[in-house]
This record gives sequence, C-alpha cells and structure tokens, in this order.
Amino acid sequence: MPQTMKAMGISQYKQEKLEELTLPIPEISENEVLVEIVAASINPIDLKIRDGKLKMLLHYDMPLVLGNDFAGRIVKVGDKVTKFKVGDEVYGRPQKSKIGTFGEYLGIDQGDIALKPKNLSFEEAASIPLVGLTSYQALHDIMQVQAGDKVLIQAGSGGIGTIAIQLAKLMGVYVATTASNRGKDLVTRLGADQMINYREENFAEVLSDFDDVFDTLGGQNLSDGFKILKPDGKIVTISGTPNARFGKKYGVGWFKTMLFSLASFKLTRLEKKYGVHYHFLFMKPSGAQLEILRDYFEDGKLEPIVDRVFSFEQTQEAVEYSESGHAKGKIIIKIKE
Repeated sequence: MPQTMKAMGISQYKQEKLEELTLPIPEISENEVLVEIVAASINPIDLKIRDGKLKMLLHYDMPLVLGNDFAGRIVKVGDKVTKFKVGDEVYGRPQKSKIGTFGEYLGIDQGDIALKPKNLSFEEAASIPLVGLTSYQALHDIMQVQAGDKVLIQAGSGGIGTIAIQLAKLMGVYVATTASNRGKDLVTRLGADQMINYREENFAEVLSDFDDVFDTLGGQNLSDGFKILKPDGKIVTISGTPNARFGKKYGVGWFKTMLFSLASFKLTRLEKKYGVHYHFLFMKPSGAQLEILRDYFEDGKLEPIVDRVFSFEQTQEAVEYSESGHAKGKIIIKIKE
C-alpha cells in the first residue's frame, strides 16, 4: 500500500478554489477500518465548512480534506473490528471530526458504516449516506411521523428532497413539496402528492393544517414554514439557526448556548406565536440506520437519484455545479476509476 494519498481540500477558510493535497494515508485505531474510497458525494455542508460558516460548531485544523459521505472498499481493519473484513464494500458518513471523503483513503469507526446496497453501483451508493440519514432522522426520530400525517418537504428535487419524499411515502405520509417546473416530473414520480411551483406561488398561501415541515432552505422559507403548521406541529431545519435547546443538548457550553439563544430569537418567537416545536437537526452518523436504508434500496423501495458524476480531477467543477443550484438529485465525485 502507498504511504501517501491524493485528496481535495482547503488550506484556509473561504478559499476560492479547492486544491489537490498530498497527505499521509490515515492511521486507524482498534475500532476503525481503513477504506479505499471509490466515490463520494457533494453536500451543502461541504460548502458551509469551506466558507467557515460552521466554525461555531466545528473546529478543523488545516489543511482540511472536504467530503462527508462515500462508498468504497475496506483495505484494513483495526484489532477490535468485528463487523467487517478486508474486501467488504461499504458506505458511510464519518463523524464530523473525521470528515475527508474527497480523498483516496479514509479511516472510519466501524459503527459509522454499513455494507453498501448490493444492487447499487459505488456512485449510486455514495449518493445516500448524508441525505439518507438526515431524512430518516428528521422524519423518523424527530417528527415521528405517522401514516396519514401531512408533511411539507422543501426543495423536493434536491439531494435531500429526492430521498425524503421517498422515505415519507414509505411511512404512509401525505407529501407536499416545492420545486420548479423543471423538477415537477421528478418529484411526482418519486411520490409527492402536491407540488408548489415556488416561482409562481408562495407555499404559505397555498398550504395549511400540516403536521410537519422539513426545511432545507432557511431564511424566509423557514419563517413561512411556521404559518402552515397545526398547533403542536413540528418544523425541522438543517439550514436555520441552532437555538438554546440545541446548545444544551450538544453540550457546547453556556457561552455558545447564549449566542444560539440570541441568534434564534426570531425563530423562538415564531415557535411561541404558532404553538409549534422548532428543531435544528445536526445529523449524526449511524451504521445501524444505514443498514435500514440499505434494506429499502435492496428491496426496491427506494431509488438513488444521481444528477451527474465528475472525476476526481473535476472536483472543483463539481463544487461549482453544486453551487449553481441546478442539480436534480446528487452530484458524485468518482475518486477511483
């Protein structure tokens, strides 16, 4: 095995373009495996990390390899690894302190991976971990949706939207979503019951009496989401502001908790005004939940939605395509040909 690897990352926050890095292959602990990454996907969190927007929550040393999920093959296992062996094809989402999937190798805890769905290519499997876990934790863990519930899923043709719609329909939920005309056929095929063309109408003027809102956009879309909920409904966001409840739960300390409380004042006011529950979702890795998702894919109950596949050398181009907002589904980087 070589001693070094190629990776794409940054040397400082707000760096305009990613740079190719040559770094030592990661050492692994007794509970970790070393994965040779075949494919990784781009997620909005990669861009937020690059731009330093998560410094309040996450600390990274430079240089930093970006990338938050992957599919690949295990090439080495730690002494206490019991669930996997060399040669296993796996997919996963590393802990936030261990990101770096835009590289040839990654050390990752055995609890954060699962065998990849047998019926999917590495590129398709790499599209799933972050958006799949985020959607599952929003719908199942926080909203605890029941059959017949009404849920709005924002940006239905995006990376999270395309998987969240499918999962919600599996759970028996009535799904409304926002999209443009370009995304209409896709979200309809995935099972959305109602589509609001955000270019032509405001969802807050069309929808009412919903049990839950899954917000992926933040800003005014998040604020408007409160208006369509039933009393005691839930709004879950990945793009809003953490509140004091989140700070206490994650143990970020009193000072950051106070800052979160101040920054989320408007949202807390909306929460009280409408008598609903506001949740900021900071998704956690889970091999066990990836196993649940794997079974859904292998049974044909879910399908991966991949927009485009870029080569490792095209990683910057892939990032720029992600920033354009034109992708339908996921953008994949093929790390290993």
